[in-house]
Amino acid sequence: MPDFSPAELTAIALSLKVSGVATLCSLPFGVAMGWLLARVRFPGKLLLDTLMYLPLVLPPVVTGYALLIGFGSQGPIGRFLSEYLHISIAFRWTGAALASAIMGFPLMVRAIRLSIENVDRRLEQAASTLGANPWRVFFGVTLPLAWPGLMAGAVLCFAKALGEFGATITFVSNIPGETQTLSSAIWGLMQTPGAESGVLRLALVAVAISFAAVFASEWLVQRQRAGAQR
Repeated sequence: MPDFSPAELTAIALSLKVSGVATLCSLPFGVAMGWLLARVRFPGKLLLDTLMYLPLVLPPVVTGYALLIGFGSQGPIGRFLSEYLHISIAFRWTGAALASAIMGFPLMVRAIRLSIENVDRRLEQAASTLGANPWRVFFGVTLPLAWPGLMAGAVLCFAKALGEFGATITFVSNIPGETQTLSSAIWGLMQTPGAESGVLRLALVAVAISFAAVFASEWLVQRQRAGAQR
């Protein structure tokens, strides 16, 4: 076993915590957005689609700066949360989860949207004809058939959140034990002379987790395709 230091273990655990929370909190919104884009036609759909994918093409530092303006202690949302709900997000692990969720959300929605689009609409129409209301059609037909894509989207969001760096370090900084995730810990060790072994250990952990996540995502997608062809 690699000889991880307590700080490295803390960074790994915090990264898993941040990525898990980001994914779980994003999933209901990702399902709703994926269904909306896959099944509903409305004015401004192209604009919404563009805005949703914007975090993927913007420099992550810009996304982090926007979060700092909006959710910082002097920002409109941050001030409201602090004064009325006594919740602070900036420079805390919850802020890292928020930044990671925003960066991973487009990947989640894309996988879910494609999965819902692949669901045979005739099955949904048959359920409606038999008297099922729209909610029952969604939870009884659409969601079970699109389940592999939902899981693939969640895994991709988790992997993206795990590797997020630019938006996170801009929004919540690099505070050991509070906001120092795997990526920021690697960055910090790279600035420290003689810490090459720590960089290598954490880099291998990041590669292993990311590889497992992407592999699982691809396996789920192929499983759904195979099921659709039968």
